[in-house]
This record gives sequence, structure tokens and C-alpha cells, in this order.
Amino acid sequence: MKREYIYKRFERFWHWSQASLIMFLSVTGFEVHDTIHVFGYNQAVVYHRVAAYLLLGLIVFAIFWHFATGEWKQYIPTFKKLKDQIMYYSIGIFKNEPHPTSRTVLHKLNPLQVLTYLSFKIVLIPLVIITGIMYMLYKHVDTNDIIVTSDIPLEGIATWHTFGAFMLITFLIVHVYMTTTGETLTSNVKAMITGYEEFEPEEEDEKEKMKKSELVS
Repeated sequence: MKREYIYKRFERFWHWSQASLIMFLSVTGFEVHDTIHVFGYNQAVVYHRVAAYLLLGLIVFAIFWHFATGEWKQYIPTFKKLKDQIMYYSIGIFKNEPHPTSRTVLHKLNPLQVLTYLSFKIVLIPLVIITGIMYMLYKHVDTNDIIVTSDIPLEGIATWHTFGAFMLITFLIVHVYMTTTGETLTSNVKAMITGYEEFEPEEEDEKEKMKKSELVS
């Protein structure tokens, strides 16, 4: 096996920070809904709001990083080998069949992951952020010290925000499960910690050929 540096330092920092903030937001969110009791309602509200601002800031930096480094190209959807990938996760993985795609520096995600993560970034995250901001701004005090409420029913905002939160939790659970589908149960997690991915020698050679062809062109 040969090792290749796949995940850059900021990429790993962003990944683990985002996961930690989402889990913390889930805990404080459940407490706001009076489902669990950890920090106390008032503190949970404060923590939830602070964590939300931190996540929003992290997302802004991540967007800038993706466009500055060209990593946004990782999320260009493709249907090439998409059916093979779906069949692998549905059936092939339980028969120890070989993975239909290989991870490289230029292609870190398989076709199914691209569609999943793209939906996560442009649908799910915006849904939670927008409804969260609407939630926070639902009631405010104007310049005349008069309490003003939004015309949008709070129940609708809360429902969509909670729906988005449950979808985030579902995504996180599925994501954790999918990390166990690598060469070993912990290989994918290890790669996201160290940044290095292991490849078979022939896969490495093919990857080097691709790099050389791009340089020539």
C-alpha cells in the first residue's frame, strides 16, 4: 500500500469542527424543545445561539476556502458510475465486492457522495440557517422600543427548523456508518485525522499517469 496526502489541514479542521458544532447544536436544540435536560433552558438557548454563530462563521470560511483552492470542483455532480456505486452500497459491499471507484486527490468523493454532500451544502444547511435566523429575528425591539414580531407564523418557522435539524442528525448518523465501509472499519476516520489515504500500487500508478497527462495537456 502507498500513502497519499488527500485531506488538507483546513479541510480536516473544518470537517471535525462542523461535526462537533452540529452535535452540540443538536443537544442544546433538544433542550430548548424540553426533550432533554443538560444545561438548563436559559443556558441552552445562549449556547445554541453562540454555536449557531460559530457554525455560520465556519461555513463562510469554508466557502471561501473551497473557491480559493478550487476544491469546489469536488462537488460537480456526475452520473458516471453512479448506478455502480448505488449497487455497491446496496448489495456489493455485503459480498466483499471491489469498490467501483477509487479515491484520489482530484476525486475524493464517489458519484453518490458528490450528490449527497452537494444536497447537504445547498439544501439542508441553508434550510437550517435561514429558518434559524428567522427564528432569532422573529421578535425584536424597534427604535421606538416597541416589540415587533414577524408576519410569518412562528410555528411554521419552528417546524421547518426542527425538520432540518432532524435531517442533519440523520445525515450525521449515516455519515458515521459510511466511514466504516473503507478498507478497514477505521481507515476512513484515520485518513480524516492524518490527511493520508492508502492506495494499492496499481491505483497509485494510474493516478500518477493522470497527473502527468494533465501536465502535458
